[in-house]
Amino acid sequence: MTGFARAQDQCFDRAWTWEIRSVNGRGLEIRNRLPAGFEGLEIAVRERVGHRFKRGNFWVTLAVVRMPGQASVRINHALLQEVLTVLPEIQKQLPDFRPPSVDGILALRGIVEPIEDDLTEERRVAVEAAILDTLDRALTGLAEMRLQEGSYLRQVIRDHVRRIDKLCADAATLAAAQPGTILRRVREQIASLVDLAPSLTEERLAQEAAMLASRADPREEIDRLKAHCEAAATLLDSSGPVGRRLDFLCQEFNREANTLCAKSVNVALTQIGLELKSTIDQLREQVQNIE
Repeated sequence: MTGFARAQDQCFDRAWTWEIRSVNGRGLEIRNRLPAGFEGLEIAVRERVGHRFKRGNFWVTLAVVRMPGQASVRINHALLQEVLTVLPEIQKQLPDFRPPSVDGILALRGIVEPIEDDLTEERRVAVEAAILDTLDRALTGLAEMRLQEGSYLRQVIRDHVRRIDKLCADAATLAAAQPGTILRRVREQIASLVDLAPSLTEERLAQEAAMLASRADPREEIDRLKAHCEAAATLLDSSGPVGRRLDFLCQEFNREANTLCAKSVNVALTQIGLELKSTIDQLREQVQNIE
């Protein structure tokens, strides 16, 4: 299922924002983007996402910034003093030398240094714990969004299952008359072959006709389709992830529908079989969207 969640917080002189996006996926795939210095959270992030969700593609992004008003650079006083010390010597050697401006001195490499990380170990542990707490809030928001979408998809899938069940009932009505139709056709074909094979007895011909009729009887497939409908309805009423099991049922639905079409000797039954396949394809598309 698709979803998006965002959560932010701050601690000491750090502020951070989590953004999580999810789309449909057959399995669970997690892609993290963590800033420099916080790569150690990778395992904890994967564990938290994997604990909440079992299916889907997730993009988890963390942005950490220093809060406004906090110094992010510092002056290298030792290097600045060295530069100021050599300035008189340069002026003596170059009479036309114009004294440098403050901007020019500060622009020299190394005079102004960025503060990479001034967190103590104790503060870093506290910040990382707070960051993970914020991640939990973001994951909760994502789960709620996916749950809303899942409630809608449940009804859509339930409607597809009911449609399949209705088509099975229509197919059962037509399939009940199919063995008689097959037997009649076989007898007509056998009658035309009696003169060519006079050694075949009427009893043997009847046995062959009954065997062909049994092999072409689609009622077993219809019964299995009905059983799959009941299993799907039970899954939809259960709690917990059911996407993989429904995906498997879709494969079974499709297999039985293919066999039904192959056995059909009735145009109307074939049309029902084709409609079954179309509805099953629509069901499978929706099943890919749930966890």
